[in-house]
Amino acid sequence: MRSARPSPPATAAEAHLLLVEDDEVIRNTVRMLLERYGFTVSTAGDGLTGLEVFRETEPDLLLLDVMLPDLDGIGLCRRVRELSLAPILMMSARGDALDVVAGLEAGADDYVVKPCESAVLVARIRSLLRRVSFAPAGAGATAGAGATAGAGGRAGDGGRADTGVLAFGDLTVDTRGMEVRRAGRVVALTPTELRMLLEFAGSPGVVLERRTLLSRVWDHAWHGDTRVVDLHVQRLRAKIGADRIETVRGFGYKLRR
Repeated sequence: MRSARPSPPATAAEAHLLLVEDDEVIRNTVRMLLERYGFTVSTAGDGLTGLEVFRETEPDLLLLDVMLPDLDGIGLCRRVRELSLAPILMMSARGDALDVVAGLEAGADDYVVKPCESAVLVARIRSLLRRVSFAPAGAGATAGAGATAGAGGRAGDGGRADTGVLAFGDLTVDTRGMEVRRAGRVVALTPTELRMLLEFAGSPGVVLERRTLLSRVWDHAWHGDTRVVDLHVQRLRAKIGADRIETVRGFGYKLRR
Protein backbone atom coordinates (compact mmCIF):
# COMPACT_ATOMS: atom_id res chain seq x y z
CA MET A 1 0.00 0.00 0.00
CA ARG A 2 1.64 3.22 -1.14
CA SER A 3 1.69 6.09 1.27
CA ALA A 4 1.38 9.75 0.33
CA ARG A 5 2.23 10.59 3.95
CA PRO A 6 -0.76 12.90 4.59
CA SER A 7 -1.01 14.56 7.97
CA PRO A 8 -3.03 12.65 10.55
CA PRO A 9 -6.32 14.23 11.60
CA ALA A 10 -6.48 16.48 14.62
CA THR A 11 -8.67 14.04 16.53
CA ALA A 12 -8.84 10.26 16.63
CA ALA A 13 -11.40 8.55 14.42
CA GLU A 14 -12.63 6.53 17.42
CA ALA A 15 -13.67 3.65 15.22
CA HIS A 16 -12.69 0.00 15.39
CA LEU A 17 -11.65 -1.55 12.07
CA LEU A 18 -10.97 -5.16 11.16
CA LEU A 19 -8.33 -5.66 8.48
CA VAL A 20 -8.22 -9.10 6.83
CA GLU A 21 -5.14 -9.40 4.63
CA ASP A 22 -2.92 -12.45 4.08
CA ASP A 23 0.24 -10.55 3.10
CA GLU A 24 1.95 -9.82 6.41
CA VAL A 25 3.91 -6.83 5.12
CA ILE A 26 0.82 -5.16 3.66
CA ARG A 27 -1.22 -6.07 6.74
CA ASN A 28 1.25 -4.47 9.15
CA THR A 29 1.81 -1.44 6.92
CA VAL A 30 -1.90 -0.70 6.59
CA ARG A 31 -2.50 -1.34 10.28
CA MET A 32 0.19 1.16 11.30
CA LEU A 33 -1.13 3.70 8.79
CA LEU A 34 -4.67 3.45 10.12
CA GLU A 35 -3.50 3.63 13.72
CA ARG A 36 -1.74 6.90 12.88
CA TYR A 37 -5.16 8.25 12.03
CA GLY A 38 -6.54 7.22 15.40
CA PHE A 39 -8.37 4.07 14.35
CA THR A 40 -8.29 0.96 16.51
CA VAL A 41 -7.33 -1.91 14.21
CA SER A 42 -7.72 -5.66 14.65
CA THR A 43 -6.16 -7.91 12.02
CA ALA A 44 -6.43 -11.41 10.59
CA GLY A 45 -4.37 -13.25 8.00
CA ASP A 46 -7.03 -15.56 6.55
CA GLY A 47 -10.75 -15.67 5.97
CA LEU A 48 -11.77 -18.10 8.71
CA THR A 49 -9.77 -16.23 11.34
CA GLY A 50 -11.24 -13.00 10.04
CA LEU A 51 -14.75 -14.34 10.51
CA GLU A 52 -13.93 -15.43 14.06
CA VAL A 53 -12.42 -12.06 14.94
CA PHE A 54 -15.41 -10.29 13.40
CA ARG A 55 -17.79 -12.28 15.60
CA GLU A 56 -15.72 -11.60 18.71
CA THR A 57 -15.01 -7.90 18.23
CA GLU A 58 -18.00 -6.60 16.20
CA PRO A 59 -15.92 -3.91 14.44
CA ASP A 60 -17.34 -0.73 12.96
CA LEU A 61 -15.94 -1.53 9.52
CA LEU A 62 -14.34 -4.47 7.72
CA LEU A 63 -11.42 -3.91 5.35
CA LEU A 64 -11.21 -7.08 3.31
CA ASP A 65 -8.76 -8.45 0.71
CA VAL A 66 -10.30 -10.49 -2.10
CA MET A 67 -7.61 -13.17 -2.25
CA LEU A 68 -7.47 -14.95 1.11
CA PRO A 69 -6.57 -18.49 2.21
CA ASP A 70 -9.09 -20.89 3.80
CA LEU A 71 -12.08 -18.65 3.05
CA ASP A 72 -11.68 -16.10 0.28
CA GLY A 73 -12.79 -12.50 0.55
CA ILE A 74 -15.99 -13.03 -1.43
CA GLY A 75 -17.05 -15.91 0.82
CA LEU A 76 -16.14 -13.98 3.95
CA CYS A 77 -18.12 -10.98 2.75
CA ARG A 78 -21.21 -13.16 2.29
CA ARG A 79 -20.78 -14.73 5.75
CA VAL A 80 -20.43 -11.32 7.38
CA ARG A 81 -23.54 -10.05 5.60
CA GLU A 82 -25.49 -12.89 7.22
CA LEU A 83 -24.45 -11.51 10.61
CA SER A 84 -24.18 -7.77 10.24
CA LEU A 85 -24.84 -4.64 8.16
CA ALA A 86 -21.44 -3.19 9.09
CA PRO A 87 -19.79 -1.47 6.11
CA ILE A 88 -17.34 -3.56 4.09
CA LEU A 89 -14.53 -2.15 1.96
CA MET A 90 -13.07 -4.69 -0.45
CA MET A 91 -9.47 -4.52 -1.67
CA SER A 92 -8.66 -6.00 -5.07
CA ALA A 93 -5.08 -6.42 -6.27
CA ARG A 94 -5.99 -6.53 -9.95
CA GLY A 95 -9.01 -4.30 -10.17
CA ASP A 96 -10.48 -7.00 -12.37
CA ALA A 97 -14.11 -6.40 -13.22
CA LEU A 98 -15.07 -9.89 -12.07
CA ASP A 99 -13.46 -9.34 -8.66
CA VAL A 100 -15.18 -5.99 -8.23
CA VAL A 101 -18.61 -7.20 -9.31
CA ALA A 102 -18.35 -10.37 -7.22
CA GLY A 103 -17.41 -8.36 -4.14
CA LEU A 104 -20.24 -5.88 -4.56
CA GLU A 105 -22.77 -8.62 -5.25
CA ALA A 106 -21.61 -10.41 -2.10
CA GLY A 107 -22.53 -7.35 -0.07
CA ALA A 108 -19.50 -5.04 -0.08
CA ASP A 109 -20.20 -1.31 0.08
CA ASP A 110 -17.14 -0.09 -1.81
CA TYR A 111 -13.80 -1.22 -3.18
CA VAL A 112 -10.27 0.02 -3.76
CA VAL A 113 -7.60 -1.31 -6.08
CA LYS A 114 -4.23 -2.14 -4.52
CA PRO A 115 -1.86 -0.42 -4.30
CA CYS A 116 -3.66 2.81 -3.51
CA GLU A 117 -2.64 6.07 -1.92
CA SER A 118 -3.09 6.11 1.84
CA ALA A 119 -5.10 9.34 1.63
CA VAL A 120 -7.56 7.63 -0.72
CA LEU A 121 -7.90 4.60 1.55
CA VAL A 122 -8.56 6.73 4.63
CA ALA A 123 -11.04 8.89 2.72
CA ARG A 124 -12.96 5.81 1.60
CA ILE A 125 -13.05 4.48 5.17
CA ARG A 126 -14.27 7.78 6.57
CA SER A 127 -16.93 7.98 3.88
CA LEU A 128 -18.25 4.54 4.81
CA LEU A 129 -18.24 5.37 8.51
CA ARG A 130 -20.21 8.54 7.87
CA ARG A 131 -22.94 6.41 6.34
CA VAL A 132 -23.48 4.58 9.62
CA SER A 133 -23.66 7.79 11.67
CA PHE A 134 -27.43 8.01 11.12
CA ALA A 135 -29.48 8.77 14.22
CA PRO A 136 -33.25 9.15 14.64
CA ALA A 137 -32.90 12.81 15.64
CA GLY A 138 -33.82 14.02 12.15
CA ALA A 139 -32.61 13.08 8.71
CA GLY A 140 -31.23 16.43 7.71
CA ALA A 141 -29.09 16.68 10.85
CA THR A 142 -27.68 13.19 10.86
CA ALA A 143 -27.01 11.92 7.38
CA GLY A 144 -25.02 14.76 5.94
CA ALA A 145 -25.96 17.25 3.26
CA GLY A 146 -25.59 14.80 0.41
CA ALA A 147 -27.68 12.06 1.91
CA THR A 148 -30.83 13.75 3.09
CA ALA A 149 -30.86 17.42 2.27
CA GLY A 150 -33.60 16.64 -0.20
CA ALA A 151 -35.29 13.84 1.72
CA GLY A 152 -35.90 15.38 5.11
CA GLY A 153 -38.98 17.57 5.13
CA ARG A 154 -40.06 16.81 1.56
CA ALA A 155 -42.72 14.25 0.81
CA GLY A 156 -43.38 12.28 -2.34
CA ASP A 157 -46.90 11.44 -3.46
CA GLY A 158 -48.73 10.40 -0.33
CA GLY A 159 -45.76 11.30 1.90
CA ARG A 160 -46.17 13.18 5.16
CA ALA A 161 -43.57 15.91 5.48
CA ASP A 162 -44.59 16.72 9.07
CA THR A 163 -43.70 13.21 10.28
CA GLY A 164 -40.71 12.67 7.99
CA VAL A 165 -42.40 9.63 6.42
CA LEU A 166 -42.33 9.45 2.62
CA ALA A 167 -44.69 7.06 0.85
CA PHE A 168 -44.28 5.57 -2.62
CA GLY A 169 -46.96 2.96 -3.17
CA ASP A 170 -46.35 0.17 -0.65
CA LEU A 171 -42.91 1.58 0.16
CA THR A 172 -42.46 3.98 3.08
CA VAL A 173 -39.25 5.77 4.07
CA ASP A 174 -39.03 7.22 7.56
CA THR A 175 -36.30 9.85 7.21
CA ARG A 176 -36.26 10.54 10.95
CA GLY A 177 -36.31 7.04 12.33
CA MET A 178 -34.19 5.81 9.39
CA GLU A 179 -36.58 2.93 8.79
CA VAL A 180 -37.82 1.55 5.48
CA ARG A 181 -40.93 -0.60 5.16
CA ARG A 182 -42.42 -2.44 2.24
CA ALA A 183 -46.03 -3.57 2.55
CA GLY A 184 -45.71 -2.90 6.28
CA ARG A 185 -42.62 -5.05 6.78
CA VAL A 186 -39.26 -3.58 7.77
CA VAL A 187 -36.66 -3.77 5.00
CA ALA A 188 -33.09 -4.38 6.20
CA LEU A 189 -30.81 -2.05 4.24
CA THR A 190 -27.09 -1.52 4.61
CA PRO A 191 -26.06 2.07 5.40
CA THR A 192 -25.02 2.57 1.77
CA GLU A 193 -28.31 1.23 0.44
CA LEU A 194 -30.22 3.46 2.86
CA ARG A 195 -28.24 6.50 1.86
CA MET A 196 -28.90 5.78 -1.81
CA LEU A 197 -32.62 5.32 -1.20
CA LEU A 198 -32.75 8.61 0.69
CA GLU A 199 -31.26 10.33 -2.35
CA PHE A 200 -33.94 8.86 -4.59
CA ALA A 201 -36.72 9.57 -2.08
CA GLY A 202 -35.65 13.19 -1.79
CA SER A 203 -36.23 13.69 -5.52
CA PRO A 204 -38.93 11.27 -6.65
CA GLY A 205 -39.38 11.18 -10.41
CA VAL A 206 -36.11 13.06 -10.95
CA VAL A 207 -33.33 11.29 -12.86
CA LEU A 208 -30.10 11.03 -10.84
CA GLU A 209 -26.98 10.47 -12.89
CA ARG A 210 -24.51 7.82 -11.81
CA ARG A 211 -21.81 10.40 -11.19
CA THR A 212 -24.24 12.36 -9.00
CA LEU A 213 -24.92 9.26 -6.90
CA LEU A 214 -21.19 8.54 -6.67
CA SER A 215 -20.61 12.05 -5.34
CA ARG A 216 -23.50 12.12 -2.88
CA VAL A 217 -23.52 8.53 -1.61
CA TRP A 218 -19.85 7.54 -1.83
CA ASP A 219 -18.18 10.96 -1.72
CA HIS A 220 -16.32 9.97 -4.88
CA ALA A 221 -15.32 12.25 -7.71
CA TRP A 222 -16.50 10.61 -10.92
CA HIS A 223 -13.66 8.82 -12.71
CA GLY A 224 -15.51 6.77 -15.30
CA ASP A 225 -16.23 3.66 -13.21
CA THR A 226 -19.89 3.37 -12.19
CA ARG A 227 -20.14 -0.34 -11.42
CA VAL A 228 -20.48 0.34 -7.71
CA VAL A 229 -23.60 2.41 -8.41
CA ASP A 230 -25.16 -0.13 -10.76
CA LEU A 231 -24.59 -3.03 -8.36
CA HIS A 232 -26.10 -1.16 -5.42
CA VAL A 233 -29.12 -0.21 -7.50
CA GLN A 234 -29.58 -3.91 -8.27
CA ARG A 235 -29.36 -4.80 -4.58
CA LEU A 236 -31.76 -2.03 -3.65
CA ARG A 237 -34.26 -3.16 -6.28
CA ALA A 238 -34.16 -6.69 -4.90
CA LYS A 239 -35.22 -5.36 -1.50
CA ILE A 240 -37.75 -2.63 -2.31
CA GLY A 241 -39.19 -3.94 -5.58
CA ALA A 242 -37.64 -4.36 -9.00
CA ASP A 243 -39.97 -1.83 -10.62
CA ARG A 244 -39.56 0.87 -7.96
CA ILE A 245 -36.30 2.28 -9.40
CA GLU A 246 -36.44 2.94 -13.13
CA THR A 247 -33.43 2.96 -15.45
CA VAL A 248 -33.29 5.93 -17.80
CA ARG A 249 -30.90 4.75 -20.49
CA GLY A 250 -27.99 7.04 -21.12
CA PHE A 251 -28.69 9.14 -18.03
CA GLY A 252 -29.18 7.27 -14.75
CA TYR A 253 -31.97 6.17 -12.42
CA LYS A 254 -35.11 7.60 -10.86
CA LEU A 255 -37.53 6.55 -8.13
CA ARG A 256 -41.04 6.12 -9.44
CA ARG A 257 -43.62 8.22 -7.65
